[in-house]
Amino acid sequence: MIGYIIRRILYAIPILIGVNLITFILFFMINSPDDMARAQLGAKQVTPELIASWKAERGYDRPLFFNETVEGIAQVGDTLFVQESLKLFLFEFGLSDSHRDIGADIQRRMAPSLAIALPTFLIALLTNISLALLLVLFRGSVFDTTMMVVAVMIMSISGLFYIIIGQLLLSKLWHWVPISGYQSGWEGVKFVLLPILIGVVAGIGSGVRWYRSIFLEQIHQDYIRTARAKGLSELRVLFWHLLPNGMLPILTGVVVVIPSLFMGSLVMESFFGIPGLGSYTIDAINAQDFAIVKAMVFLGSVLYIVGLILTDISYTLFDPRVSLS
Repeated sequence: MIGYIIRRILYAIPILIGVNLITFILFFMINSPDDMARAQLGAKQVTPELIASWKAERGYDRPLFFNETVEGIAQVGDTLFVQESLKLFLFEFGLSDSHRDIGADIQRRMAPSLAIALPTFLIALLTNISLALLLVLFRGSVFDTTMMVVAVMIMSISGLFYIIIGQLLLSKLWHWVPISGYQSGWEGVKFVLLPILIGVVAGIGSGVRWYRSIFLEQIHQDYIRTARAKGLSELRVLFWHLLPNGMLPILTGVVVVIPSLFMGSLVMESFFGIPGLGSYTIDAINAQDFAIVKAMVFLGSVLYIVGLILTDISYTLFDPRVSLS
């Protein structure tokens, strides 16, 4: 097990380098350091001296990938890409282009993101699996067909529609919850109820269809027939035999959500004015703050790789046949 984890960590290094390289290429294809300086300085009359000073202060005066002014290995090492990438691999996010402590911002904004993402994830997971098992229990019936039609309708509607309708009905007309904002502690529960509800409802369609297809694939297996032949009730067959054997594909789908639990929802946080990591990333993109953008992309990649490793480890808990040798 330990050897497997070490190998996966070593495999992750070139992946993270590649992700970071793509981030640099895409960002600097659109923005030049001069454009970033003008956006950050915000002055109408920005002189070349101010731009040069801004770039030198933040290290953007170095060449991006290849430095022709030096010799040897420094031609590659003394570049913006290498210097900034080394800091990221040490989890030293440093200061943003607007001189804010990125690490402190991430720590402060992680709690609001988790306050929305974690309950949404857990409630949606339990709801989708329960509904999928219910549909499998009544498979082929009018109820099953009707629910599948409803699921497709939910999938076909944009998530923005649920946000607008939710804010209009529950906040503006009925005044059940605030329309936007955030507050820490128990007083903040009222601010996250609507985003959580919308997140669960918007994901029911795709979630139920996904888990239903998993369970329907398992329902015709020999071990299900054996369990029924032993006289077990249909509910016992579903919960004690079908559900555990369907956990492997479920775990594979769950790992995709792990980064979003920490990174936040870009759209949800922006619409509800929640100071989480999602809105933090959106604000950085709008402000052309590359220091924050590369830090958030790198952190998201790390979380995704950690999720993959944890998923592989969890496979051994649900299926003894899986070996991580």
